[in-house]
Amino acid sequence: MRKPVLFAIVLFSLALSVQAQQISGDYIETRNADIWTGACVANGELNLAGDQAILAWRVNQGQYDGVALDGLSVVGVIKAAATLGDQYNNPYPAQAVMVVDSKASAAQQKALVHLAQSMTGELLKNIVDLKVAAIDMRVATMDGHQSMHSASTSLRAGAIVGVETRLINANDHLCGNENVYYSPLVKLAHSMPAVAELDEYEGPGLGVSWSLRGKRSAFVGSFAL
Repeated sequence: MRKPVLFAIVLFSLALSVQAQQISGDYIETRNADIWTGACVANGELNLAGDQAILAWRVNQGQYDGVALDGLSVVGVIKAAATLGDQYNNPYPAQAVMVVDSKASAAQQKALVHLAQSMTGELLKNIVDLKVAAIDMRVATMDGHQSMHSASTSLRAGAIVGVETRLINANDHLCGNENVYYSPLVKLAHSMPAVAELDEYEGPGLGVSWSLRGKRSAFVGSFAL
């Protein structure tokens, strides 16, 4: 009798595992401070930059809140009270503008926002504006397959958000001891730093707009929940 019981336990555990991994996709993050850098540059930007961020998710497959989200995207734009990732200063309260995919239904838009909030804690708690726009988020392909390992991505959310990233190369070294100084703002299945060739936000709600180019301030990653 013990073998059937053990077999049932194994099946139950596998079912829970499959249920836990119910949604996955691509992720892009940019900030207005270098994240791949040395301490000299990071200390120079501390409390002068790094309080702004753009976070974007594209669901490849899966559901959240019981709603299918395949092929849909959501973007969060953040203005924090201090440099994000600095352990000595509190960046909260932060304000956020959310942009949800115009292809999504009302239920899908709500689920997309909940998905983003569930992965960011306090960051997207205080939403001051919610926009609906066409979102085009692309990850470069290698050998015919999507791959973030090239770190070449692009994001356009209407006329509100624009992001372009590329792979870090030898010309991006400034002090010679660069590494990932700040971690991504969300827990990811995998991530790598990248250069933000474009990091742009034009919109109301946060009291600030920006257009930055050529900063070592991006992450390209994948998520799975």
